[in-house]
Amino acid sequence: MEPLLIYKALSNDTRQQILLWLKNPENYFEEEPYLQQGISFQVGVCVGEIQLKTGLAQSVISNYLLTMKNAGLLESERIGRWTYYRRNEKTIQEFAEYVQKEL
Repeated sequence: MEPLLIYKALSNDTRQQILLWLKNPENYFEEEPYLQQGISFQVGVCVGEIQLKTGLAQSVISNYLLTMKNAGLLESERIGRWTYYRRNEKTIQEFAEYVQKEL
């Protein structure tokens, strides 16, 4: 875990919002298209769905997701043409413990 990378990733409101959405994706994204494909939110949420929800350009969202993945906050899985992102709960928990202990 690299705390500085995590702080940087969390310094953007939209990245924080994405992390919140991915905590309980069923509250923020339509589940039916995933179920029709035999995929659950445990796999993650498709980049395109995240991009639509933010209203930002696909390239911006891809950059945001990559920043969070490089910080260890997200994991990704590619299925066919699509990439799905989910939270990395282990790293998030480690960071929470670090903040509690160190700050």
